Amino acid sequence: MRQDEIWDAETAQHYDTPGTGMFAPEVLGPTVDRLAALAGGGRALEFAVGTGRVAVPLAERGVPVTGIELSVPMIEQLRTKADENTIPVVVGDMTTATAPGDHSLVYLVYNTISNLLDQAEQVACFRNAARHLGPGGRFVIELWVPELRKLPPGQQATVWCAEPGYIGLDTYDVLHQQVVSHHFRFGEGREARLSRSPHRYIWPAELDLMGQLAGFELESRHADWSGAEFTEESRSHVSVYRLPG
Repeated sequence: MRQDEIWDAETAQHYDTPGTGMFAPEVLGPTVDRLAALAGGGRALEFAVGTGRVAVPLAERGVPVTGIELSVPMIEQLRTKADENTIPVVVGDMTTATAPGDHSLVYLVYNTISNLLDQAEQVACFRNAARHLGPGGRFVIELWVPELRKLPPGQQATVWCAEPGYIGLDTYDVLHQQVVSHHFRFGEGREARLSRSPHRYIWPAELDLMGQLAGFELESRHADWSGAEFTEESRSHVSVYRLPG
């Protein structure tokens, strides 16, 4: 599955879930609050800006935001909320595409760095972030922690969400550090809708090494955007990397 096949027009049309899921105020509010503080009055660049879930409310907070996005259908959905003058978008891959201007913050949310399917691409993403930042600039990544401790011998899948109308499970290839997320959505009837996406999972320590290779230092790591302590039981983390300055 190529990324342009996953993030197609159908996905873009159904991506937004206003008020629920990752668009819920209790999820989105702390994200925007933290990013606005980290921008420190400077410009922000979002890798994989998508439909503008974070970029739109961040721009409404007065932070100038530019995006890089591979999927044209996702950009078209963003354009229903904000025009090019409000949130400029460069069409391209977040490992190589460049955005004009000076930035104090680059951010990559909701596990999106794992959409890059090999280690070299993920390192290239860090290096591209560094190219867009001056001394003291920050790169923020939100990422889940691989749930391999839940895998008993011989089992290849974990269910990470089960709620009315939705089941999410991941199948792991631990030899190659690959995972495929399966999303089942269903209603009252017998039929269900399935979507899948491939990922390369990254351990926090490996992520830190990628940062070092690009010249970053780990400034902080929390379990969520509100600043909860990161522990061995945390299922995800928000990691802030900073260039020396």
